[in-house]
Amino acid sequence: MASISTDNGGNVRILFAAPGGGRKTIYLGKVTQKVAAAVKLRVESLVGSIAARAPVDPQTAAWTATIPDDLAAKLAAVGLMAERQSQKLGAFLDEYVRRRATDGHTKPATLVTIRRVAADLVAELGVGTDLRAVTVAEAERFKAAYTGKAGATVYRRLKMAKMLFKYALKLKLIAENPFADVGGKNHNPLERQFYVTEADTLALLDKATPLWRVIIALARFGGLRCPSEVLSLKWEGVDLPRGRMVVDSPKTEHIEGKASRVVPIFARLRPYLEEAWELAGPGEVYVIGGAQGDRYRATTQKPGGWVNTNLRSVFEKLVRRAGLVAWPRLFQNLRSSLETDLMKQHPIHVVTAWVGNTPKIALGHYLQTLEGDFEKAVRGDATSDAPATQKPTQTRADGIRPDGTTSAEVLAGRPVSPVLTAPVSYCPDVQVAKVGLEPTRIATLDFESSASAIPPLGPSI
Repeated sequence: MASISTDNGGNVRILFAAPGGGRKTIYLGKVTQKVAAAVKLRVESLVGSIAARAPVDPQTAAWTATIPDDLAAKLAAVGLMAERQSQKLGAFLDEYVRRRATDGHTKPATLVTIRRVAADLVAELGVGTDLRAVTVAEAERFKAAYTGKAGATVYRRLKMAKMLFKYALKLKLIAENPFADVGGKNHNPLERQFYVTEADTLALLDKATPLWRVIIALARFGGLRCPSEVLSLKWEGVDLPRGRMVVDSPKTEHIEGKASRVVPIFARLRPYLEEAWELAGPGEVYVIGGAQGDRYRATTQKPGGWVNTNLRSVFEKLVRRAGLVAWPRLFQNLRSSLETDLMKQHPIHVVTAWVGNTPKIALGHYLQTLEGDFEKAVRGDATSDAPATQKPTQTRADGIRPDGTTSAEVLAGRPVSPVLTAPVSYCPDVQVAKVGLEPTRIATLDFESSASAIPPLGPSI
């Protein structure tokens, strides 16, 4: 048991019998009897836990985590708790950045974001600030410093700041995370959404070089991320006869081990893959190959990774050459346009599996409401205004094969030839004329029919 004693000067102290023997004293100074009684209760709990070699009860553990440093030091001096660690903001962030830079798992682009947020924290809060001194009010002040930046940027940086302080909490350098409830909205503003029509896409393709034709087609007609997935696509994963390809995803390989996914070779995409195959040199590994493709991939070895590839500047010149005006998020809106098209014909879980995101991300950042959707609702159409999907021609093997999920391992690493067993001609679907602001639809084939819906023009080879 512990006791409270007050001297003639009004200074309060707590005396208790130490678990190892003898009596020890904690000097509290001039405090109220209510405060002294509360400390006495926690001291008795700590002494009892040490004597019984049992864990400290949750209430007492939470109390010791939130008490001031001077009281924590007094409790540590009499052996009732471990000496509290303290670290300056600048030193903590420098150590964290060094650890992430050498762990072998952190992506270069992620490391760039960590360094940027660490620099912003130091600039706003001070390099010598004690981690425990960072309050919720200062976290809100840090958020206010991002006023004027895009909402998605603010969201990502605040999420990173929250992660940094969560790590400090894990190391018990702080009692609570001041950024726990400080965040931004992760949404896709309407002004950053843009549907790339079929007509505009064809105008771009008409002005592009062969290499850039396949880059654009993989993004708009295949839904691949550009540049990471487009430049990572290998011929060994492209199976034109079966109408599917294995897409390596550097961005998502750390999420549940999903390093790749199987994507249909849609009818719109097929002609451009065939053209790329015909132009590929002997032994070419990558679909975006040749000296230019190698130069693009070489830039990713620098700090920043795929950010350094800078395909955007070349693409912007191509957009102007085609007589178009550059739209926001040039490459992501190509993927967004395809995903919006696919949703008219396939369930969301199928579409997101092909495109490589989740229903939540698709609904918040990719899927767009088009003018044609309003027109259809006003007309009361029961069916989609997009051209009907062609019925696939099944082989006998297709007819008896169970309809299951295709694993990436089926194609990856297996020597397959992209050469078709019969020539296939590009046969665009009939376009729907524009009405008002309604964009042209791009019809897509389903997974099984993407390779076989268009009849061969000649005999088998």
